[in-house]
Amino acid sequence: MSELSHVDHEGRARMVDVSAKSETTRIAVAAGELRTTAEVVALVRADDMPKADVLATARIAGIAGAKKTAELIPLCHQLALSSVRVEFGFTDTAITIEATAKTKGPTGVEMEALTAVAVAGLTLHDMVKAVDPAATLTDVRLLTKEGGKRGHWERPAEAASEESEILPSADDELSSDDADDADDAQDTPEYAEPEFDGEERSAVVLVASTGVAAGTRIDTTGPALVDWLAGLGFSVRGPLVYADAEIEIGLSDALRFEPSLVISTGGTGASPTDGTPEATLAVLDRELPGVAEAIRQRGTAKFPLAALSRGVAGLAGRSVIVNLPGSLGGVEDGMAVLEPLLDHLLAQVAGGGSHDNG
Repeated sequence: MSELSHVDHEGRARMVDVSAKSETTRIAVAAGELRTTAEVVALVRADDMPKADVLATARIAGIAGAKKTAELIPLCHQLALSSVRVEFGFTDTAITIEATAKTKGPTGVEMEALTAVAVAGLTLHDMVKAVDPAATLTDVRLLTKEGGKRGHWERPAEAASEESEILPSADDELSSDDADDADDAQDTPEYAEPEFDGEERSAVVLVASTGVAAGTRIDTTGPALVDWLAGLGFSVRGPLVYADAEIEIGLSDALRFEPSLVISTGGTGASPTDGTPEATLAVLDRELPGVAEAIRQRGTAKFPLAALSRGVAGLAGRSVIVNLPGSLGGVEDGMAVLEPLLDHLLAQVAGGGSHDNG
């Protein structure tokens, strides 16, 4: 039986000594959701709440919360966070929250990612309570973590028990120190990731942009794709925003739950920092060159420089991945090409297509 790392041999609470641990890059991803009404979801998506800038305010609050984790959770270490990202998505009656925290040090960032989700969710509640005072923050949970002696850990995607837990219990081994100090990784309980089930069409929107990741520019391509895909009946995750240099991590994140479709924007040009096509090719099992070429041709007909896009398309397992340029015009061209293809393409990938397209 594993021991609790924050309790000493006499049963007293303690702060774990991590001075002997090696410094490694640590990444943790956590998620949660604010369950509310369809009216609130529509108002937030339209940026039409009585308190404006709902998502922007919640995002800033989540980032600030991650920075304050050591002050809020008594036994957590103070960490030098190198990156905190907070992203939102929508279902019919919920706003989903996902936070990614990153550091390089001797202890993990699980609690920072979880705190970012919790604080962002509470801020969302404060912003929407005038319309829905019964909104509920729920399912705050760790999804993945990297680094430390365990390396990669991912929440098992198996059937959930009938009694769901809103916050992780002590036995979940989710604290920054518990995860690295526990002796037996098999003690981690198994929970289901409920966002996507095998019967619905799921999509992920991924934005490759160093400026957007740093908060120095505003992205319009990701939200446009989210709205378009939701209108086509997809359950959409994202937009997930990653710097150009971290696009490989972004693709791994996007493919984590084996979605039906991943659409990326940005990083397809000829700049030395544009690496989306190379990162995508590294995860593809088969290419769909005709799709990528059709998108280029549509763009080039209106804007000759669209020929410089190096975006690719293909299959990673049963997930379709399509690269689009990082401009709204390029994304609109991509949507126009993809819309008449998606139903048939996804049916084929799922094994239901029977037509020979040559």
